Amino acid sequence: MSYKEWGDQQNPKVLICVHGITRVGDDFDALASALIDEYRVICPDVVGRGYSDRLANPQLYQIPQYVSDMVTLIARLNSQTIDWFGTSMGGLIGLILASMKDNPIRKLILNDVGPSLRFDGLKRIGELIGQDVRFDTFEQGVQFIREVSSSFGPHTDAQWEKLARDVLRQNAEGKWIRHYDLGLALPVQATTLESAAIGEKMLWAAYDAIRCETLLVRGAESDLLSVETAQQMQSRGPRAKLIEIPGVGHAPTFINADQIAIARDFLLN
Repeated sequence: MSYKEWGDQQNPKVLICVHGITRVGDDFDALASALIDEYRVICPDVVGRGYSDRLANPQLYQIPQYVSDMVTLIARLNSQTIDWFGTSMGGLIGLILASMKDNPIRKLILNDVGPSLRFDGLKRIGELIGQDVRFDTFEQGVQFIREVSSSFGPHTDAQWEKLARDVLRQNAEGKWIRHYDLGLALPVQATTLESAAIGEKMLWAAYDAIRCETLLVRGAESDLLSVETAQQMQSRGPRAKLIEIPGVGHAPTFINADQIAIARDFLLN
């Protein structure tokens, strides 16, 4: 598993930032830059994405595998406590880790994700990530990323280019492709209403076991995390503090200063 590291390696204050299902650790460049005065920041590419290896069996692209990988990463960091920022899939990984007995997580930020996920939102994501799209030019790739990621909310042209460059690579034929294993889509596409209900029950049990201070950030227009789920998360388990970001769906990118300030204020106060 590849990861990017920011700040002083001897700093005992460690923040791990984990991305969404088709994104990469580079997503947190702006957030990490704003926090290296306080933290050693670790931003992994979850297996199957970015510069990390691909799995031989795509059915293993699921939360238990990711949690196992992160346990190994945490052990390597040799820190007594960590703080966790997780966007979407990265938040689910953190949720499970924070539910474990004697876990090292001190503060947890869940970015637009919770134990209950809207099924139609899951299916949208599954269909999107399985598309084998190829572009003749980088500019075409940027336009595609802008369109499929419009729920991220307003960004400048330069920010969209960065968001695209982080997840697009040229292949041997010179085409621009997305920098992840298309097999990621298989477990998501195989999700049924019944299996989703079983998974939801397990996630709520894990959430109820969390004891660390927790912040839930919700894009006000999210099609994955409902208002009802966010309200439940405030009243059970760690009783998460909720902040909603207007004009944004799934999921806030924490690139802009106002969003970075939300994370910084929670982590440092």
